[in-house]
Amino acid sequence: MKNKNIFSVLLTGFAVLMFTANSCVKDLDTEPIDPNVVTSASVYKDPAAWKQVLAKCYAGLAVSGQKGPAGQPDISGIDEGFSTYLRQYWCASELPTDEAVISWNDAGLKDYHNQNWSPSNPFITAMYNRIYYQISLVNEYIRAIDSKMGSLPANLQEEVKVYKAEARFLRAFSYWHALDLYGSVPFVTDKDPVGAFFPKQASKEELFNFIESELKAIDADLKAPKTNEYGRVDRAAAWTLLAKLYLNAQTYIGQAKYTECIDNCKKVINSGYSLAPEYRLLFLADNNTNGAQNEIIFPVCFDGLHTQTWGGMTFVIHAAVGGSMNPADFGIDGGWGGTRTTSAFVNLFPTPANSPDGRAMFYTSGQSLEISDLSSFTDGYAITKFKNLTVAGVQGSHPTFPDNDYPVFRLADVYLIYAEAVLRGGSGGDLATAVGYINQLRQRAYGNTDGNISQGDLTLDFILAERARELYWEGHRRTDLVRFGKLTGGSYLWPWKGGVKEGVATDTKYNLMPIPASDMGANPTLKQNTGY
Repeated sequence: MKNKNIFSVLLTGFAVLMFTANSCVKDLDTEPIDPNVVTSASVYKDPAAWKQVLAKCYAGLAVSGQKGPAGQPDISGIDEGFSTYLRQYWCASELPTDEAVISWNDAGLKDYHNQNWSPSNPFITAMYNRIYYQISLVNEYIRAIDSKMGSLPANLQEEVKVYKAEARFLRAFSYWHALDLYGSVPFVTDKDPVGAFFPKQASKEELFNFIESELKAIDADLKAPKTNEYGRVDRAAAWTLLAKLYLNAQTYIGQAKYTECIDNCKKVINSGYSLAPEYRLLFLADNNTNGAQNEIIFPVCFDGLHTQTWGGMTFVIHAAVGGSMNPADFGIDGGWGGTRTTSAFVNLFPTPANSPDGRAMFYTSGQSLEISDLSSFTDGYAITKFKNLTVAGVQGSHPTFPDNDYPVFRLADVYLIYAEAVLRGGSGGDLATAVGYINQLRQRAYGNTDGNISQGDLTLDFILAERARELYWEGHRRTDLVRFGKLTGGSYLWPWKGGVKEGVATDTKYNLMPIPASDMGANPTLKQNTGY
């Protein structure tokens, strides 16, 4: 069993009852008569509760509710197993791209790969609702900290100040997802009143500026790189998020910020993180201890015994196993026969079925390269990247619920971001250094220098392909394709793009997802994204 530190105090239940919150009751600090009812006035009498509620804020990215694996969901309107933040974000980030298709026929799910979704799509709505549920958790937690900080002992004040910085990071992280997926969205912080009102719709520029300012403001209060508990963010995580924000600034706000991107990449690169010795270690059940933890800057943590969910890594691993694949080879008790990849992605690797690039993790037995039927799991190569097995080949602590942590940010991504920002004209970096970083990744992948490149090989097209080879199924591809102008339109086609076997050009409106119809109906001040 894994000891996930902050997550070992996670599902105590009482800590989140206060978050039922955007309530119209004015006196939220009233002590209840019933001793079994918990409010913000009573929960924080225990100093440990400050950390427990922070744990819930982190857990909002991993689990679906207050009871694992199901039974008390955080959000409604969708099957609870589908509703988790990570599962929804994975689907929104991977299924509209060349990296993933899914065989299931749940209403609206295949709209992702077909790029024909609408404001009523239940999965787009669930992702939106999950983002705002997460933001509401953090807002209420920050309100509690600000209202009670002065009454805390000095030593606890110092700890809680760090907790608040981490919570602000998590809020900025979710607002980044809102900006990236939906563009201009409703904006609420801890400074807004508790109760019913129509939130103001922030422009993309306002959201960008808020995320940037928050990440800069918390720098002094976050712990130094690699000094926090595993699973909790540090300054390097904030620098990485800033680097990703700046890399995509041209897309978000029409301004190039590649120099700022390079500045933050250099901070991360010099902060003490290092590449895992083997690529496969990053995706195993013991990736918190097997050497991969030195590369993973920010994970979403899972534990087979303590963070049970039908989303998260349970979905990522089980859905990828089907056909003639043996579930035991992946440390699980059964495959769900869902997710595979397209030939366009497979062909990014040289001789993919027997590639010298160790990142080409495909299952081909009984699987066709081309997809004739999206609903057939054996159409399309399967991906074998994630396994609920340790480096020694031992199954994780539970055969259904994996122990694997999901690597949200890792050093390899920062190397690639640095190289791209240099190529796009940012100052403060150089091509020779960029090539060196790329070759570190390729030497790890090839096991030797056979895959090394020279400066003449380092082009933007190479970077886009290398990001796919290094980071596939880690939630980056949609954003990358949008940045390169290739998610929509006809400049890059892949099988079943636009719902056609050979792939067709799609409307550029699908670079953004629509604000859900349910929110448009509830808030008459909102303006829908163009084309929806």
